[in-house]
Amino acid sequence: MRSSLPTLPPSPPPPEIAILGGGRENALAGTWPDRHLENVTRAELHSHRVATPRAMALVCAGGGYTSLVYDKEGTELALWLNGIGIDAHILVHRLPGGRDGTGGHHGKDVARQDGLRALALLADRFADLPLFHVGLSSGGHLAGVLACHAQPVPARGLLIGYGPLNANHRDHKFPPDKPDYKPAAKQDFYDDWPVGLAGYERTIPRLPVFLAYALRDAAVPVQHALRFIETAAGQDLDLDAHVFGTAPHGFALRERAGTHAAWPALAQQWFDRLLQIDVDPGASL
Repeated sequence: MRSSLPTLPPSPPPPEIAILGGGRENALAGTWPDRHLENVTRAELHSHRVATPRAMALVCAGGGYTSLVYDKEGTELALWLNGIGIDAHILVHRLPGGRDGTGGHHGKDVARQDGLRALALLADRFADLPLFHVGLSSGGHLAGVLACHAQPVPARGLLIGYGPLNANHRDHKFPPDKPDYKPAAKQDFYDDWPVGLAGYERTIPRLPVFLAYALRDAAVPVQHALRFIETAAGQDLDLDAHVFGTAPHGFALRERAGTHAAWPALAQQWFDRLLQIDVDPGASL
């Protein structure tokens, strides 16, 4: 199956929305195709489905755990996945240290817990479909975190674009003098989950991985990917890594003026390969 990137429609297709828990209804800010969530008041799953899916993906959008880039790294990614025959379920998760709507703030683990609730719902409704974790920017970190857990539906693969995986950890920062993140709950979450970092066995996803990074990315240095690559090489993991020399941070599906324009086609080939493999569920996380 081969397809080009989808042309954005004049108005966004409405997703199917499942409430995972929390407070009042979320309010999107901005206009299509640049809507975002400045705060998430309740956890939700926004689903874009196709008639005959060959797989499903849990999509985690970025936003640095202080907001969600809902369209650029959520809806647009979902429409692209639909175009290659994959149901896409966007995780609208609450934010570590974010306002909880009652005068308090969410704890460090709230995004992970919302992701696990989403996985349980997908297992209940679509257990017959292979599962992929897909995330860009901070969403790539969360996708990596979720891929480290035992899955109610065995995950087939993990796709991460320019995600801050491990070099935000207080003890392993790059650059070394990088200040701690605020709010503190965000920094604590990064410290708990240095994805792909050798020596932290519970935070190493043990399933096929696809990485797409920008060589000169100041926001998410390529060292995040290099450390995961080193771990994968040392532990004989299945990892495909692509580092693009002129890509900007946040290239997603929009930035096309460089070799990084090829990453969706490379990712599609990766999806195709994994969907042709008869994976032993007992060997997958």
